[in-house]
Amino acid sequence: MDWSQALRFNGSIITGELIISFAVMIIIIALAFVIYFRFRNLAPDKPQKGFNLIVFEAIKGLENFTVDNMGKKWKSFAGYVLGVALYIILCFIIGVTGLPNPLVNLTFPLSLGLCTFVLIHFTAARANRLRYFKRYIDPIPVLLPINLLSMWAPLLSLSLRLFGNALAGYCLMSIVYYFTELLSSMIFSFIPSGANQIFLSWIITPPLHMYFDLFSGAIQTMVFCILTMIWIAQEDPEDEIDELEAQANLLA
Repeated sequence: MDWSQALRFNGSIITGELIISFAVMIIIIALAFVIYFRFRNLAPDKPQKGFNLIVFEAIKGLENFTVDNMGKKWKSFAGYVLGVALYIILCFIIGVTGLPNPLVNLTFPLSLGLCTFVLIHFTAARANRLRYFKRYIDPIPVLLPINLLSMWAPLLSLSLRLFGNALAGYCLMSIVYYFTELLSSMIFSFIPSGANQIFLSWIITPPLHMYFDLFSGAIQTMVFCILTMIWIAQEDPEDEIDELEAQANLLA
């Protein structure tokens, strides 16, 4: 079955990327339920081991990472960061199997970027109330059109960076597969057609998949999450006030 081909049902189009995206979300939801039922009756002071220890340390590390980038009041935001991180890294990992990576379709990176974009402006509006609109006429009202354009910068930056890296890896791997299959069919021409195209691919492509799908995917996941946390946290002025008070206390 060619997952990259669109499947049509009653006039609608369901692409391979959409199917894989739903599969990734189902995996994340299932994992969340497994963790919930394993941890809901555990005593917090009881020593953990095995799977529980791995999950406990991962969540604790993520909460500390979120606090370091956003502040203590944002500790609960670690759940959202974890969900986004799992979605992105699983999409890249699935690319290793040959199934379509949803992130090579601009719709999915754009949807992730839009979530961050909405959270940024929701946080800004909640923290500043009516003063939120003042940013669009600073420093002078004549700059309103420019400020309205610049407000979309986070959305475009997050979406296009993720999409560009995923698409670049996909295109490069497609080129590598094409030439390795062509070269393999020439070298092993004595083997029946079709079977002689896979030998070099098995040798050359795994290290490249490790880089483009795993290493690059991990880097892009971290960049997306860090930028999301920084852009959202900086919209709440209370963090700045707390930081200034802490510095004043140290100086005193």
